[in-house]
Amino acid sequence: MAMELLSFQSFLFFFLLSLYVYLRFNTSPKKPINGNGFKVYPLLGTLPEFLMNRHRFLDWTTEILTNTATNTAVFRRPGKLQGVITANPSNVEHMLKTNFENYPKGERFIAHLEDFLGRGIFNSDGELWKVQRKTASHEFNTKSLRSFVMQNVTVEIDARLVPILERASETARVLDLQDILERFAFDNVCKLAFDVDPGCLGGDGTAGADFMRAFENAATLSSGRFMYAIPILGKLKRFLNVGSERKLKEAIRTVHEFADEMIRSRRKQKTEKEEDLLSRFMAKEENSPEFLRDIVISFILAGRDTTSSALSWFFWLLSSKPEAERNILTELENIRVRNGKNTSDAFSFDELREMHYLHAAISEAMRLYPPVPVDSKACLKDDIMPDGTFVGKGWLVTYHTYAMGRMESIWGKNCREFLPERWMENGVCRQESPFRFPVFHGGPRFCLGKDMAYIQMKSIVASVIERFEIEVVEKKEKGLQHLLSLTLRINGGLPVKLRKRCVDATPAN
Repeated sequence: MAMELLSFQSFLFFFLLSLYVYLRFNTSPKKPINGNGFKVYPLLGTLPEFLMNRHRFLDWTTEILTNTATNTAVFRRPGKLQGVITANPSNVEHMLKTNFENYPKGERFIAHLEDFLGRGIFNSDGELWKVQRKTASHEFNTKSLRSFVMQNVTVEIDARLVPILERASETARVLDLQDILERFAFDNVCKLAFDVDPGCLGGDGTAGADFMRAFENAATLSSGRFMYAIPILGKLKRFLNVGSERKLKEAIRTVHEFADEMIRSRRKQKTEKEEDLLSRFMAKEENSPEFLRDIVISFILAGRDTTSSALSWFFWLLSSKPEAERNILTELENIRVRNGKNTSDAFSFDELREMHYLHAAISEAMRLYPPVPVDSKACLKDDIMPDGTFVGKGWLVTYHTYAMGRMESIWGKNCREFLPERWMENGVCRQESPFRFPVFHGGPRFCLGKDMAYIQMKSIVASVIERFEIEVVEKKEKGLQHLLSLTLRINGGLPVKLRKRCVDATPAN
């Protein structure tokens, strides 16, 4: 192993030295392929620019797409890596709906995540995906699952989240709100998926905390595979089991062991209840333990990382918009008055649906900071996009949700401003095209958990904002920076201080 590691390091050093010499003495790129798109260097294609901007990939590619005629650009890199990246709604609709069959996940995407996610619903194509989608679609549309979600969220808020925030407000302690929200989401999704409480938010679940850390590491390191300058280098590290690939393998082992133990435990219980997702899939005898593990891990990724990411950015954005916060508080107060509720009472499902401005504010936060900022597909056959861009067989095709939220052509001159009012029409939050706002995907793969996600996020925000004033404690001069993993997290967390609000707990008339 020592010799293999030495050989890898020598190869890497030689490659980087050669690249430096090339760029030092041959730095005249050709004109961009598509308008003002990526600069293309002889032999290396767009690789030099990628290496210089990899640390700011989202903002760099947003700048490129903003300056192209149709918000679409073509890229080429060594290793036959070629493709299209777009922030054009017409192209997005073409990929996700009109010509859906021509743009599957593809083997490259699946291979990068297979050891972590297996062939679960978020990492499969064809018939395997269709079978899982059909089963999941049925389960997500049941009232019993909705009730189970509402019950779990309410209990987690009242028993753990609010008490933790209260203690912090009493001692003026700085909390990492992103960490709190991730722990909340993790406990909640484990109850939903396994009907098991890992106790991460309460601090009483050691095994669950180890699983959560390993899960976070596995997601971040798996995401890193998509950012290799030369794909073969990643394959070599994987073969030699060194560096990040070794850490990833260890993290995945912890994740799988925890999930497998949960499945074995549930099989022994032989419960007749089928409230949680695991029980619903276990009811089908043809589903193997490995298949069940893939399903559960995929849903944990979807349920934990997406909602906690969205809410972390939401609370940060809200801290700079006191008028939006006042509008949310006014809406909550009006709902309580109409329904004769105390401020200590949990909101019902129907009351959550009445929160149109809050819905708009959360949507606006996700427009600017989508939990999944980019998503890639593979092209099966040569194709022409609606904007005239040619896409070759085997090319990658990426739609850039983060960039789309910053396109004047879609959202107007104030596209970079947090403005919930842009979603409101006659006091109601309007529905937006999933191809202009592809946060929940679109077409046949449209997110089944969209309504469930909004239920959870609105429940959390309503409960927290009514009770506490939140002050974000900035750590850096340039403000918060994002961390690109499989989801978009705040780098270094979200440090906050909380103060209790003066609330009237008497019944509303």
